[in-house]
Amino acid sequence: MNLYFDANATEKPRPQAREAMLEATTFIGNPASIHKAGREARRLLERARTLLAESFDVIEDQVVFTSGGTEANALALHAFSHDRRILMTATEHDSVRKAARAASVIPVMPSGEVSLEDLETMLRKGGPALVCVMAANNETGVINPLPEIAALCQTHGAYLHVDAVQYAARHAMTLRGLTSVAISGHKAGGLKGAGALVLSSDMPVKAMMPGGGQERGRRGGTPALPGIASMAAALRVGQKQDWSQIAAWRDEIERVVQSCGALVVGEAAAARLANTSCLILPEMSGQAQLIALDLAGCCVSTGSACSSGKVTRSHVLEAMGLGHLAGHAIRVSLPWDVTKEDVAHFCTAYRQMASTRKKGVTA
Repeated sequence: MNLYFDANATEKPRPQAREAMLEATTFIGNPASIHKAGREARRLLERARTLLAESFDVIEDQVVFTSGGTEANALALHAFSHDRRILMTATEHDSVRKAARAASVIPVMPSGEVSLEDLETMLRKGGPALVCVMAANNETGVINPLPEIAALCQTHGAYLHVDAVQYAARHAMTLRGLTSVAISGHKAGGLKGAGALVLSSDMPVKAMMPGGGQERGRRGGTPALPGIASMAAALRVGQKQDWSQIAAWRDEIERVVQSCGALVVGEAAAARLANTSCLILPEMSGQAQLIALDLAGCCVSTGSACSSGKVTRSHVLEAMGLGHLAGHAIRVSLPWDVTKEDVAHFCTAYRQMASTRKKGVTA
């Protein structure tokens, strides 16, 4: 049995996304061409744009297609940081951290949620700001209090960009109080290679890649039509899915691992993604756990897929004050189609791994 429990790295393709992708591959035209084949491709592109706009309660011109969440984050920083200082939370994704190296860091609480008190203090000092906040953390699943953050930003005249790559794939959301939102297709069960920056209004955005003037001059390059179509279909389904059963299975996994001596990161947070658990097993490294579970037929991760292969500790867990324990963590992120039998198999594999550690066989 081979279980895929790494949905936050990339979600399993959804049937609706496959269908949309296959339909899109039958359109041979370039959406920028004015002949019949181009117009047909353009209609499909705009249909996907309409689906996404409806998902976020905006108009079509507020959706800018990109190659993924990383580009969408970079485009927001490029577009909205002019003459503004950048404030970002300590648990942001590397696509934000590395695109804004001079940013001031907003501390998070031990729960993983942004410190509203620190954010307000930082907003009061200095001039206009661009605040960058993840809606839901990819490693811990901790959900930030966006309405409260948005209210603080509005009070102090700050822009608010939200990395909603994980959150929007599993929750309906609007842009009320936000400036922009980054999304990614493959995190929702679509193809890799498509994303979008959703804007709070039909505002001008200076392109990083001017190209041929596509996306009304806000992002050049021929759009990846199959990926975009699959993204729109997958996101729509994911936002409407009832995640309560998956949350119950997540909780069952956490009960089992805690009985084995593990810690659940972010358990004290007000809310977490229904599918995500960050688990620390003291005295056994995250890498050793990953290997042991992989041999037992369970695919998990030690953190962000974008940082795979690195031996450094998770900056997210260190920001939460976990210190050396950060090196003993794994992330379990359940896919949209997980079953009770899958969860039972994982729990059995985890118990066996943990008992091996207790016997001192694995360090």
